[in-house]
Amino acid sequence: MAKKNNNKPNHTKTKFKMPSFKLSSQQKLIFGSFLAILGIMLFVAFISFLFTGDADQSTITQLTNRNVKTQNWLSKAGVWLSNFFIERGFGVASFIFAGLFFLSGIYVLMNLSKAKLRKHWFWGILIVIWLSTLFGFFSNTFDLLGGTIGFEVNSYLQDYLGKTGTILLLLFGLITYLAIRFKVTFESIAALFKSAKSDFKEEFSKSNEDTIVPVDNNLSDEAEAFKTAFDLSTEKEAAKETTTISSTPEPKVDSTPLEVNPPVKSVEKSDLEMTVEVEEESIEMEVEEVPEELSETDNLSNKLVADFGQFDPTLELSQFKFPPLDLLKKYDSEGITINQEELEENKNRIVDTLKNYNIGIASIKATIGPTVTLYEIVPDAGIRISKIKNLEDDIALSLSALGIRIIAPIPGKGTIGIEVPNKNSTIVSMRSVIASKKFQSSDMQLPIALGKTISNETFVVDLAKMPHLLMAGATGQGKSVGLNAVLTSLLYKKHPAEVKFILVDPKKVELTLFNKIERHYLAKLPDSEDAIITDNTKVINTLNSLCIEMDNRYELLKNAMCRNIAEYNVKFKDRKLNPNDGHQYLPYIVLVVDEFADLIMTAGKEVETPIARLAQLARAIGIHLIIATQRPSVNVITGIIKANFPARIAFRVTSKIDSRTILDGSGADQLIGRGDMLYTQGNDLIRVQCAFVDTPEVEKITDYIGSQKAYPEAYMLPEFVGEESGTSLDIDIADRDKLFKEAAIVIVTAQQGSASLLQRKLKLGYNRAGRLIDQLEAAGIVGPFEGSKARQVLITDLTALDNHLENEI
Repeated sequence: MAKKNNNKPNHTKTKFKMPSFKLSSQQKLIFGSFLAILGIMLFVAFISFLFTGDADQSTITQLTNRNVKTQNWLSKAGVWLSNFFIERGFGVASFIFAGLFFLSGIYVLMNLSKAKLRKHWFWGILIVIWLSTLFGFFSNTFDLLGGTIGFEVNSYLQDYLGKTGTILLLLFGLITYLAIRFKVTFESIAALFKSAKSDFKEEFSKSNEDTIVPVDNNLSDEAEAFKTAFDLSTEKEAAKETTTISSTPEPKVDSTPLEVNPPVKSVEKSDLEMTVEVEEESIEMEVEEVPEELSETDNLSNKLVADFGQFDPTLELSQFKFPPLDLLKKYDSEGITINQEELEENKNRIVDTLKNYNIGIASIKATIGPTVTLYEIVPDAGIRISKIKNLEDDIALSLSALGIRIIAPIPGKGTIGIEVPNKNSTIVSMRSVIASKKFQSSDMQLPIALGKTISNETFVVDLAKMPHLLMAGATGQGKSVGLNAVLTSLLYKKHPAEVKFILVDPKKVELTLFNKIERHYLAKLPDSEDAIITDNTKVINTLNSLCIEMDNRYELLKNAMCRNIAEYNVKFKDRKLNPNDGHQYLPYIVLVVDEFADLIMTAGKEVETPIARLAQLARAIGIHLIIATQRPSVNVITGIIKANFPARIAFRVTSKIDSRTILDGSGADQLIGRGDMLYTQGNDLIRVQCAFVDTPEVEKITDYIGSQKAYPEAYMLPEFVGEESGTSLDIDIADRDKLFKEAAIVIVTAQQGSASLLQRKLKLGYNRAGRLIDQLEAAGIVGPFEGSKARQVLITDLTALDNHLENEI
């Protein structure tokens, strides 16, 4: 018999596999960023559509025409997206789509659970539909509320259910959503009302807690029945005072008069009941302190501090003596002189002037300052403040004053201030503010004594908290004196190891006196001869060098895991940072620019860019800027500069426009000059009479400091290599750096020729990394300097690099 052919074809069942959508890390970054940015774009377009939708209505059909102008913040794309989602879609509920797209991008970027994301989309779409249908009721009034879909769905439902039925259906949808999404039940709602009721009862009982209410024992039958129905028993009140341990049910207790918080005097014991009175006993508890376990670094630092003490940055100049007060001049006309006749005359003229305009005054008070007297008035009820404010020129005319300033109202007080210049002003000497207790006992990082306020109080501010200062005023109104006051304050308070100055003086005559303290307090570039910078080219190099110093300091803070210079210096003093790792004590650096307008005119963006970068980032690492200018115009004090200089000083200016530029408000044009100034740190304006320090006083101070033992040289800033620097010095192969080949491998591998890359990869300083880049350029491995861009790498791979180096030998 023929055998059956059992060789049947094997039909294996193949399971259908879902395509894999697993993204790589790079794809997640791209896709997640796309979704997040799309969500932001939708939100911006929708917000703009609410304001510009009517204006863009006529351009919807012409979006393909490039010449058509739109008002939407995202231009034509914003108009199309807003029209599609809001007007033709779901109305204002479409904002939820923007949030969902942004949330999806975050989920993709952070690799979060996709199940939660699908849940958010499911419920989000349901909420969009529900809100769109709800807002469809108001589509006749507000067309954008429900959109086309909301209006059509609402119209469809109302055709079959009517308005009442549609509302009930929406209410049912809301209840279903709360029940499924948030697990809301009828019991939880009832418990919520119950707790609200009990809270109301508790509040009502607390309001009557201090009142003793006698209770009548002889209740009527109706009252007794009401009492029994609500179970008003006195046992609950007694339980608050004693703890009752009962073995059998208690007998019914007759009602007795109630008293709030009655004292417990006696305790009765019976066979059925035993009442235990709990007395508080003072039991002493011994607390054992377990010291926190220290790390190896802490143990080493504590041992070093125990052996050698804390690091003292002033040790090298331990014999340094601060300048004495006798170097500052004492004037005979100092102090406040009260001229009663002048005060009475000004008061009468103010009252009479206001009476002429039917403005009554309830009270008036005078506060006498060195140059200005503040009259605080309280007008009668019903007087508008703006009415008094508009009489500024009339009051100045009646007082025959140089210029008055009205503060309506004075912040923090219910009064209106009128500042009137004194006929005989007094000098505020630098000696008086330096010798004040407020300055001498201040614990600020960089204290500055600016002068005295109207109330004759010494005005001291902290430059480290400002963190940068912008000064402006017309010629001859006291800017240079103000700068000298700032520098003098720091010289009287800070040791040379704690603060360094970078002085920029385009006028070449204002700050030259400080050359004598170059090796004590000044900082400069390594190749610079004079510490006082007067050449604009050197200013650009100095500012860029200061940016390098800022980056180097931030690198030190990152390695030390500190947030600011104060924490870093404390760690270094406690010997928790190793100097072999590049750590060092960081002094504060104060950059002073005497005439900023001249730099902007000659250098422009080359100066503004590093200044803005320093102003934005440098405060945490102890670099602070003080910029002065006599021309506070918008092309000098740009928006970038103003945004990063919240602390401002305005001396007298010639116009209200200049006052608004420097202070964002009027007032500086009404000052009287000669050091009269307004100070603001982003909130209120404070009028201060700047302390006067003359040139001979500054010369005495610098001579006294300069005659003492100093550092070998000034504080050196990092070297900055500009565009004009050549590379012909490092052509000789024998003079190449030991790390030349390693640097070449790093540059070729990364295909990026920059000194900062070598700093990070090889842990080098900026100077050495710059020399390596020059040597690599001379060797033909990287291209020439191209401004802010990285140099072009001329070698494609490591094999070509090896061949190139072998051919050189």
